[in-house]
Amino acid sequence: MVALNSVPEKSTAHTGMAGNTMRSPVLALGGFLRDRRARLRPPPGTDSRRRTPGLRREEVAMRANVSVIWYTWLEQGRGGSPSEEVLERLAQALELDAAGREVLFLLAQHRPPPIKPAPSAAVTPSLQRVLDALTTSPTIVKSPNWDIVGWNAAAVAVLADYPSLPAGGRNVLRRLFSEDAVRASLPDWEADARFALAVFRVDAARAGDCPEAVALADELQETSADFRRLWAENEMRSNGSGIKRIQHPVVGALALEYSAFAVAGAEGLTMIVFTPKSGADAKAIESLLSDQPRLA
Repeated sequence: MVALNSVPEKSTAHTGMAGNTMRSPVLALGGFLRDRRARLRPPPGTDSRRRTPGLRREEVAMRANVSVIWYTWLEQGRGGSPSEEVLERLAQALELDAAGREVLFLLAQHRPPPIKPAPSAAVTPSLQRVLDALTTSPTIVKSPNWDIVGWNAAAVAVLADYPSLPAGGRNVLRRLFSEDAVRASLPDWEADARFALAVFRVDAARAGDCPEAVALADELQETSADFRRLWAENEMRSNGSGIKRIQHPVVGALALEYSAFAVAGAEGLTMIVFTPKSGADAKAIESLLSDQPRLA
């Protein structure tokens, strides 16, 4: 078995078919770099009589602003672990998409790259159709900064009238710690707020240098004693699942089971689905949705 961190130039291991040998594994940093380099087209006007496809090592090194010797060592599996900054330059030099960038970081540093937060426009029409198909399950899409950037009609009816809120008012943490009506609607406000902050810490860390997250934390530390108290606990948790209880002003008590899902193709966005815990909860949401003029 060939180790994933080995980068042999040749292998005598056979695939079971005469005359075929296994090539260097792409799932090693050196093999991955060589494979991506070979896929790139040389600049216009370069020598067309190249013996190998793609770019030369010196061309990739120049694009990434690293030395040719060091880049050669990386392809040979002896260049050491590149820094995050260098990996980002290599990702650009090799014209990697989001999946390629993630693989580059995983092979070089054994961890995924920092999240590049997606803008609100990343809630695509196809994603919105998914939200709308969840008719009695309030569903939202949030950014790493916990701004709500997508929702369905059930979320408007049960959680908040998002279309009527200014963009700054669609932030979950700002609403939790700044709006008395939101606090009054949550029988488990203390636990809900503590959980939200613990997940926000992890989301902000994954996003790397996120000035919006820093500014939000500074703002809420200035304006909310409860935020300062819970923030000082330094708890950290991942998005998961659980029960959320809501005291709705129209239909009364609701119990919802929530689950969080990363949105594929939109870095940093998380979809949270709140499923009615019982038939009575589902019927209550249906009654809210029947008031179409109010939700339009």
